[in-house]
Amino acid sequence: MNTYKITVDGDKSFDFSSKDAGSLDSISLQENKFQVLKDDVSYQTEILSADFLNRNYTVLVNGNEYEVNIARPLDQLIKEMGFEVGAGKQVNAIKAPMPGLILSINVSVGQEVQENDSLLILEAMKMENNFASPRAGIIKSIMVEKGQAVDKGQLLIEFE
Repeated sequence: MNTYKITVDGDKSFDFSSKDAGSLDSISLQENKFQVLKDDVSYQTEILSADFLNRNYTVLVNGNEYEVNIARPLDQLIKEMGFEVGAGKQVNAIKAPMPGLILSINVSVGQEVQENDSLLILEAMKMENNFASPRAGIIKSIMVEKGQAVDKGQLLIEFE
């Protein structure tokens, strides 16, 4: 059974397993909006934004906004071993992790970016996924345009 470490607003953490997920009763109301029933208490929820690669989400629960990070078992193991995910690895290209539609491109060729600057937004599975820069650098090429459909693994942006 996989157990995920859920961190809310950067300071509150709890473990969440597939068994816990099975105990939730949820109904999709609209795109990204759900009603969740947990221990006979009803919650109105909405996913406001999703950064799929970094597993960061902004979620509205009963009118309160929360920043949520989901750490997989592998992420937890790497942290316990004292390693930083991606440490020593130079990311030179951003590829689509799933098929989708490019909603916006927030950088241009030759532009200098800092780590976590927004590069582009990809809509996939009816959710907007913000692609943040994994490092500081200069944009070498942009291989897509706004409105373009992309396939999983397709090259989106290259760094110098």
